[in-house]
Amino acid sequence: MSFRNKIIVITGAGTGIGQACARRLAAEGARLVLIGRRAAMLEAVAAETGGLALAGDAASSDDWQRMLVSILQHYGAIDGLVACAGGMGQGDILQTDDAQWQQAMAANLGTAFASARACLPALKQRRGSIVLLASIASLAAGPGVCGYTTAKHGLLGLMRSLARDVGPDGVRVNAVCPGWVRTPMADEEMQPLMAHYGDSLDQAYQRVTADVPLRRPAEAHEIASICRFLLSDEAAILTGASIVADGGASIVDVPTLAFTRI
Repeated sequence: MSFRNKIIVITGAGTGIGQACARRLAAEGARLVLIGRRAAMLEAVAAETGGLALAGDAASSDDWQRMLVSILQHYGAIDGLVACAGGMGQGDILQTDDAQWQQAMAANLGTAFASARACLPALKQRRGSIVLLASIASLAAGPGVCGYTTAKHGLLGLMRSLARDVGPDGVRVNAVCPGWVRTPMADEEMQPLMAHYGDSLDQAYQRVTADVPLRRPAEAHEIASICRFLLSDEAAILTGASIVADGGASIVDVPTLAFTRI
């Protein structure tokens, strides 16, 4: 159990990839801190994994001051941070008002920034590791998601800045860039396709991955396995890296797709 007694903080831990990370790391002996805004969901994951559930906004410095006190009182240290908290930023630039823009920045970039800043002093003491959950939206732009795309691009800049600055302290910082992953948030994103085409949920996922080389979305536990690797000593030389986990979606040469229809 390579994570036995390691203290790992996970934001966005109540659902999706964060929940899957909690399950995977708990199975390997980690002692978990589970952070999210929805207390009931966190408590359910805590009951399953034995983690410490702390309800709060990962983008809030005030909340982090309170949560950090609880973490250090309970465990006394932090060995790793997995920043999974995020959300959508729907709409093109003309459809995005100031409040929506700020919400997208806070949910997708502010959460990672505030979490890393709060945990870094403790991580330096243990020469720990940070994993940021980015997206293939960190590498390319989908339609009508201006806030989300911009924030996810910024997340890679944050990862690189952190990796450069804290590397001399022995802290590693990496990012994972998933494509479609079957999570409750992605299920919601399938709803317009289901309504328009009359698809089932499975059919909608098949539609959005029709041109992905592996022809399927990821499962949350598959992304959790990558996060687990990046946190582990097996990745001791990896820092400043962006691991793309998209079934091959980002390698597809879009202008040649017409030839596959022949």
